Amino acid sequence: MKILLLGKAGQVGQELRHALPPLGQLVALGRGDGDLRDQDALLRTVAAHRPDIIINAAAYTAVDQAETDQNAAAQVNAQAVATLAAYAKDTHALLVHYSTDYVFDGNKSQPYTETDPPHPLNVYGATKLAGESAILASGCDALVFRCSWTYALHGKNFPATILRLARTRNRLDVVADQIGAPTPAALIADVTARAIVRHRHHPLPGGIYHLAASGATSWHALARYVVAGAAARGAALALTPDRIRPIASKDYPAAAKRPHNSRLDTTRLSDALGLRLPSWTEGMDRFLDQLSARGEFT
Repeated sequence: MKILLLGKAGQVGQELRHALPPLGQLVALGRGDGDLRDQDALLRTVAAHRPDIIINAAAYTAVDQAETDQNAAAQVNAQAVATLAAYAKDTHALLVHYSTDYVFDGNKSQPYTETDPPHPLNVYGATKLAGESAILASGCDALVFRCSWTYALHGKNFPATILRLARTRNRLDVVADQIGAPTPAALIADVTARAIVRHRHHPLPGGIYHLAASGATSWHALARYVVAGAAARGAALALTPDRIRPIASKDYPAAAKRPHNSRLDTTRLSDALGLRLPSWTEGMDRFLDQLSARGEFT
């Protein structure tokens, strides 16, 4: 079985490079291997490898920048995905793709299910929704995982940013009215591998699945948790949890609007794979433990 991974250098992509090799021959490509905005070149690249499985972990993820760079966001998040879906349909390959909680407007009071109508608030969310729609319209064999608040030991993410700021600042304002589940990229990669194995032997119903850690928190509460956890592990920080002030989204200037509720109901995925998705605190504790073991706090 030949697996083609796109987006090898991203947070999820790097974790997939560890999770996928036991499943078959893995070819991992990054930005240096082709521009996803060039659809003809993308098609030639994919066709040259003749994969049985295509995993698209590549995306335009600069949420605020997408508001003014709409064409590039659409080319990567929608048009390239449509190209991959069409190829998968023609060659009977499995397409695995990642989407986002940002396809929702966040106005629902409960966690979102896969059948809730999407209504993105920003360009990024709209282009990711267009990618989802292209996959479903193609009729290809596909698994689409909507994820939320992804983080990893590598790359840019919220916990890493908080820890960087906490070293030099003694006060911080963090949004408190946006709720979601911080989800480790390693969890996304491990569940992806498990889903592929399951699908190859006993096909899952295709379509969209929500993949996120269980539980929920706010950005403000998460910042306090990260700072307190790092301090407990010996990190020398200028910031203490009590000096992290909660603010409203309207008081934090950003080009793109964010949903207030990013909670995703993962029942469909849990039932399909027979698994328990760990709480966000389990993942965050492991993240902090790993940073401590690497000497990041000394």
